[in-house]
Amino acid sequence: MGIKLRRSPDIPADGFGQPRMLRFLMVMTIATGVGLQAWMIMFNNFAVETAGLNGQQVGVIGSVREIPGLLAVLVVFLLLVIREHKLAALAVATVGIGSIVTGFMPSYGGLVISTLIISFGFHYYETTNQSLTLQYFSQEQAPLVFGRLKSLVAAVNIAVGTAVFILGHFFACRDLYIMVGVLVLIAAGWGLMQDPASSKVPRQRHEFVLRKKYALFYFLTCMAGARRQIFIAFSVFLLVKEFHCTVTQIAALFVVNNTINYFLSPMIARAIVRFGERKVLSLEYASLILVFLGYASAKSLWLVMGLYILDHIFFNFAIAIRTYFQKVADPQDIAPSMAVGFTINHIAAVVMPVIGGALWMIDYRIPFVFGACMSVVSLLAVQRIKTPPQSGSTVGEVAI
Repeated sequence: MGIKLRRSPDIPADGFGQPRMLRFLMVMTIATGVGLQAWMIMFNNFAVETAGLNGQQVGVIGSVREIPGLLAVLVVFLLLVIREHKLAALAVATVGIGSIVTGFMPSYGGLVISTLIISFGFHYYETTNQSLTLQYFSQEQAPLVFGRLKSLVAAVNIAVGTAVFILGHFFACRDLYIMVGVLVLIAAGWGLMQDPASSKVPRQRHEFVLRKKYALFYFLTCMAGARRQIFIAFSVFLLVKEFHCTVTQIAALFVVNNTINYFLSPMIARAIVRFGERKVLSLEYASLILVFLGYASAKSLWLVMGLYILDHIFFNFAIAIRTYFQKVADPQDIAPSMAVGFTINHIAAVVMPVIGGALWMIDYRIPFVFGACMSVVSLLAVQRIKTPPQSGSTVGEVAI
C-alpha cells in the first residue's frame, strides 16, 4: 500500500524531510486512533450501563469534550516554547493518560474529568497533525497523505474493534481502558525521542492569525464542527438508547465501518485532487441532508447502522476543507491558522451537544432534523469556493 507521487526536479529527494515526517505522523496517528477508537466504542455502554448517564448528561459531556478544541488556539503560544512535533507526541501521551483515567472514574463527574483529559490530547494532536501535513507536503500530495493516514487509522480501528469485540467477553470496559492507555503511552514515548523536522519548511508565525480572505474556510470549519457533534454525540447513543445495541454489536459496527473506510479514504483523497474541493464538498452536504433525515425517521436498527456508515464516509470529505485552505493560504500562516481553525470549529461544537441533549429529551428526532438544516446551509456556502489553478509540478514518491 503506498502513496505514489512523482517527484519534481526542483524538490530534493526527501522533500521537506517527508519520509521522516510521514513515518512520525503514521505512528502518532495510529496511537491516537487506538486510544480514541477504543474510548468511543466503549463510551456509550460504559456511560449507560456502568455510570448510569441519561441523554442530557451525555450531551453535557459531549460539550465538555469540545472545550479543548475551543482552546486549540493556545497551540500558537505553546509553539513558542516547544517544537511542533514534540507537542504532537505530548498530545498523544495525554490521550493515553485520559484512557487510563476513564477506567478508574466510572461516574458522571469522573467521566467529565477523563473526557477533558483525553480530549485535550486528541484535539492538540489533530491540530499539530494537520499543520505538519500541510507544511511538509505539497498541494498535490496533501490530500493523498490525509487520505492514506485516514485509511491507516481505519485499519487500526478494525483491529481495535475486533479486539474489543473479543476481549469484551472476558474483561470489563474499565480494564480495557487501562490496557489501551498503556499502549498509547508507549507509542508516545517513541514519538518524543524522534526528530522528523526540517529547516527547509517555511518558518511559521507564532502569533494569532485571523484574516478576511480565510472567511469561507472559517465558516465551513465552524459548520463542520457543529455537524460532527451531532454525529459523535447522538448517532451511537441512538443505537444504544433507542435500539439497545450491546457493546459487542457496536464494536462489530465499528469494524464494518472502518473496513469500508479503509478502502474508500484514498479514493476520496484522489477525488479531491481530480474534481476539486467544491464538487466533493457539494456531494457531501447534499448527501448529509438525506442521512440526517434518515436518522430522524428510521425505525429499523439495520437502517440506522447503514446511515451511521454513510455518515462516517461523508465525514472523510472534510479533508477538502483543509486542502482548500492550503491553496488560498500564505505558507507562514498554516500552523497558527490550523489552531485558529480548530477553535472556530468548536465554537458551535461546544454548545451543540448541550442543545441537542435538551432537544433529545423532548424528541430524539429533533437534533437530526437540525443537522439536516445545517447541511443545507453548508451546501450553499461551498458553492463560493474558488481556488487558484494547480501548479504543473509533480512531487516525490512517498511509500507507506
